[in-house]
Parts: sequence; C-alpha cells; structure tokens
Amino acid sequence: MFKPLATVLAIGMLLAGCTTLGPDFQAPDAPAQAAFRHVDAGADSARLPAAWWTVFRDTTLDSLEARALRDNPGVQAAAQRLLQAQAQLGVVRAGQLPSVSVGAGVSNARTSAETSQGLALGGRSIEGNHYSVGASLSYELDLWGRVRRVVEASDAQALAAQDDRDGVILLLSSQVASNYWQLRGLDAELAILRDALATRRESQELVEARFNGGLSNELDVSRARIERANAEADLHEVQRQRNLVEHALATLVGSTPSAPLLAEAPVVQLPQPPAIPVGLPASLVGQRPDLAASVAQLKAANAQVGVAEGAFYPAMSLTGNVGYASQSLNDLTSGGARQFSAGPLALSLPVFDGGHNRANLALAKARYDEAVANHQTKLLGALREVEDALSDLQQRQQQGEVQAQSQQAAARALLVAQARYERGVSTYLDVTDAQRSALGADRAAAQIRTQRLLATVAVARALGGGWEQGEALATVR
Repeated sequence: MFKPLATVLAIGMLLAGCTTLGPDFQAPDAPAQAAFRHVDAGADSARLPAAWWTVFRDTTLDSLEARALRDNPGVQAAAQRLLQAQAQLGVVRAGQLPSVSVGAGVSNARTSAETSQGLALGGRSIEGNHYSVGASLSYELDLWGRVRRVVEASDAQALAAQDDRDGVILLLSSQVASNYWQLRGLDAELAILRDALATRRESQELVEARFNGGLSNELDVSRARIERANAEADLHEVQRQRNLVEHALATLVGSTPSAPLLAEAPVVQLPQPPAIPVGLPASLVGQRPDLAASVAQLKAANAQVGVAEGAFYPAMSLTGNVGYASQSLNDLTSGGARQFSAGPLALSLPVFDGGHNRANLALAKARYDEAVANHQTKLLGALREVEDALSDLQQRQQQGEVQAQSQQAAARALLVAQARYERGVSTYLDVTDAQRSALGADRAAAQIRTQRLLATVAVARALGGGWEQGEALATVR
C-alpha cells in the first residue's frame, strides 16, 4: 500500500536536486588600494579583540560597556529582529520537505428516502455512523531549484539580520566609549577651572588689599573681579555640558538619567590613547558588520533572481493519502476498511500571464543591481570613515605636541607677569592677559587630549572594532 507513494516521492526528491535556476552568488571585489593613506608605515596589522574597548585598560569603561550590552533597549530590539529572521528562515526551510498530516473523524448521517437514490432502494433512507483515520501528504517537487533559491535568500537575510544586530552593538559600544571619554575630559576641564577660580579669588583679594593700601587703583580691582567672575561662569558652563553628557551616557547603559551615574573625578589625568592595529583596506569587509550585512543582502537579492526565473518553468506537486474508514468502530482497522490514493501528480506551466513573470524577473535583476550599487556606496563610505578617523588621530597628536609648548610658555608668562606686577613694574592688565592665556592653554591641552581619545574610538569603530561574525551574540549573552 505504501510502496507506490514512497517510490514516487523518492524519485521526486532525487530529481529535485538536479537543477538550480539563476546565477550563483559571487562576492564583490575587495578594495584595490594597498594601504590606508593616513597611517604610519610599519603599523601593527593585528586585529582588535572582540571587546575592543578593553585596549584602554579602564575598569570603569569596561563596566559601563557590560551594562550597555546587557540593558540597552536598542540591543534587545536588534536581538529580537534577529530571532524573527531566524524564525522566518525556519518557515521557509520547511517548504523543502514534504508536508504530512494525520487526522481522525467521526460523523453520523441520514439520506433522504424521497430522492432518486432513496426511491431506487424502495423508498428507504440510509443512515449510520462513519469513522475514519488516516494520513495525507503534499509535496512540491523542486525540479528547478526555485524553493532552494527561496531558502538561500531567506538564509542570507537571516545572516544580514545577525550582522545588523552586531552593527548595533558596535555602534552602541563606540557611543559609550565616546561619551565616557568626553565626560572624563570635561572632568579634567572642571579641575583646571576650579584651580583657576581659586587663583582668581586669591588674586582678587590681593588686588583689593593693595587698593585699600593705596598701592593699586580701582581699574585693577575691576579687572580682578571680572577675571574671577569669568572663571566662575566658565565653570558653570562646563558643568552644564558634563550633565548633558552624563544623561546621554546613562541612557546608553539602560539607566535613568535622573540618578547619578558617575561621580566627578576630583583629579583627572587623561591617559595616552592606545595604539590601534589598522590592517589593510581589503580586510575591511570582513571586519565591519555593516559591510558584511550588505554582502548578505547582495546574496539574498541574487537568489531572488533565481526565484523569479523559476516562475517560467513547470511547477510539479504531489499529493496522497492513506488510512481506514468504516461504519463500525470495531471494524475500523480491518483489512477491508483500508483506503489509499496517490496523486494527483499535478503539473502547472504558465502559458500566458500578460508579461507578469517577465516583469517580475526584470524587477529582481534591477533590485540586485541596486544592491550592488548600494554596497559600493557603503564600501566607499567605510573607507572614508577610516581615513577620516586616522587623519584626525594623526593631526590631533601633532596638535597636542605643539599645544604642550604653548602651555609651557603661557605658564612661564604668567609667573613673569605676576612678579612684575608685585614689584610695581607693570599694571594688573598684564597679569589678566597672562591668566587668560594660561587658562586657555591648559583647557586647550585637556581638550586635545580628550579629542585624541575620541579619535582613537572613532578609528576602532571605523575598522569594525575587532568584530567577527558570530562573536557578538556570546558577548551579549
């Protein structure tokens, strides 16, 4: 009873693996340039670790990154989108296998005695129970590989969803690191301004004492008060900026901004930025999740071309059922109650569709060509991001070296101006000018050190942050 159906099914599954319509996917070419432009010769070509922020060796940053990966709602939403894509892949893959269902039923019926059938039986009606149990099968024979192309497209889309999730994690981790170093940079500025404010208050008291003793004039007193008030106003402005950055950082780690996140560091010495291994442009596609997702989308679009081509070819499906039926429940499993059907082995071939399939194929090809162009745009954008970040880091380093000279000269000028004023050789105007220069040089130096750290974060993010496919999920868990 089962042999004919099993034979037909085996032959169909064997034939289904013979042909696959549509072009096989070929990955796009990697960038042809040999090296990045703004990188020192002989730079380290090793990869960053998956937890790339650990290269800063800052335990507070490490804890903030762990909190963000665990509690940020954006990461959780991206993880759910990945689960949806994987579930959709499971739905599509089920189309490659036969669909088998089992069922059982019971019914009671009575026919009319006044119908032609009833009159032929002498004016009698037929009544009784009907019991049945059995299994049915349906299967699309994938002779041309249409279903396989559908599965290939869905598999690529699931991979793109995973890469998109990893891209969200990379962006989040870089935002946390950037906000953290910006916060610490503002702490450094606050420390400089507090020292400057204390010095301004001492200077104001000294000038007022000299004025009361007849050794100075009211103009010097006004200048001292102006410098003290300006330093205090700058202090409030930097504190305002720090509050905004702390609120943003709290949101990134999944915490409410209403609660304090990080206490202000009383004495801040910003670290030197770590060296980031740059590698080669050709390896960028394998290091950035957004580019990997773009390649996966390309593969999905290419598979859809094969799906569209499959509409021009015959579609073949097989159905069948086997089971038992009887008026008596006791006789349901007897040999005479068996029933079986194989088929129909249905074949459908489009003859006239008004150009629907041809237009659908043109649409699939156009979408693939669009995906190719979009990938090239993303690749060029990624190369630009790397070059921008490397250039920024390089110039910030040189700027910091020159600014250190300015800082030393400004500090020396302030000492000279104060000594000259105390000896009565110059007015207090020279002191205020020197104070402004020294404070500006100190704040500029702190800002440049902060910018160097931010540029280092930008380089790590532009290079993909040590990303490798499949690693980010373990990091989130």
